Amino acid sequence: MRRTLTQLIWRLARAVLFLMSAERAHRLIVGSLALAPRKARQLLRLLMGPTTVQQPIRLGPLCFRGPVGLAAGLDKDGEAIEAWPALGFGFLEVGTVTWHPQPGNPQPRVFRLVDEQGLINRMGFNNHGARALAERLGALRNAGRWPHIPVGVNIGKSRVTPVEEAVEDYASSARVLSDVVDYLTINVSSPNTPGLRSLQQADSLSEIIRAVQAAAEAVPVLVKFSPDLDDDALDVAVETAVACECAGIIATNTSLQRPGSAERLGEAGGLSGAPIWPISRERIQRVLDTARGRIPVIGAGGIHTAIQVRELLDAGCTAVQLYSGLVFHGPGLTHSINDGLVEDSP
Repeated sequence: MRRTLTQLIWRLARAVLFLMSAERAHRLIVGSLALAPRKARQLLRLLMGPTTVQQPIRLGPLCFRGPVGLAAGLDKDGEAIEAWPALGFGFLEVGTVTWHPQPGNPQPRVFRLVDEQGLINRMGFNNHGARALAERLGALRNAGRWPHIPVGVNIGKSRVTPVEEAVEDYASSARVLSDVVDYLTINVSSPNTPGLRSLQQADSLSEIIRAVQAAAEAVPVLVKFSPDLDDDALDVAVETAVACECAGIIATNTSLQRPGSAERLGEAGGLSGAPIWPISRERIQRVLDTARGRIPVIGAGGIHTAIQVRELLDAGCTAVQLYSGLVFHGPGLTHSINDGLVEDSP
């Protein structure tokens, strides 16, 4: 009954939100949660009830409360960290954050593909910088308001930093964040920062991973790859992550491909949501086949059903992450997936 009411409220809210630009609606949601996160958490729990009990998942020293996590991009500056667990996530990731604060690309920079349930974004890592995020997260920890689920931060290269100076840029972010996060993810796969994807090549990638690991000390370090890498490049990237003893791989980020997109074909940026699922599913499988169980893999890209999650978990993924699906299916999506996973359990 509670979930039915939540879905009804969401349908009404979505009708209003979709009258706004995608970025304005996003800011309204995150800003509202950030304004009163504890009250928002209480309201969400009242509407949706408790999270379906899941088997805890180990990823190195991390203990996820369930297999479904929040992907980076939704809460770039960690404004609403206290509220997200109420949506049923087993872990969450904020960012992407960069060493230097930056405004990102000019607006408009986010576009809905309503019929296809997809998004195109060219945000360009708009954020207030790693130091500001570290201060916010430190204040949460010091106030005893840290969530009961692991919180990671996704770090990227600052736009003003030349590619040849990327290593220290990433390490600087890791250094200031290492005391206040549960894990770090290296983002070398966004299509919206010039030159960033070139850092997925073995030599550059290895240097960045080792520098971030040294700066992060005991904090687990993961790396996120693009779905647009060809087979050989993806295999090399996976082998590099394994050789560097990364804590895990997230596969995959947004795509420059436009499979079957009837809308916004001329818009630059990364595609996410339902249209990317066939691409990400094949790339995730490639990562799993190359990794051969030597490194945990978190699946991401177009996931919005329990069937998809079960397929990835059965294929060998340790966990999954969501983002775009929430835009189209609402705040009850994670609970719905968790319910489906429990019902599907033997």
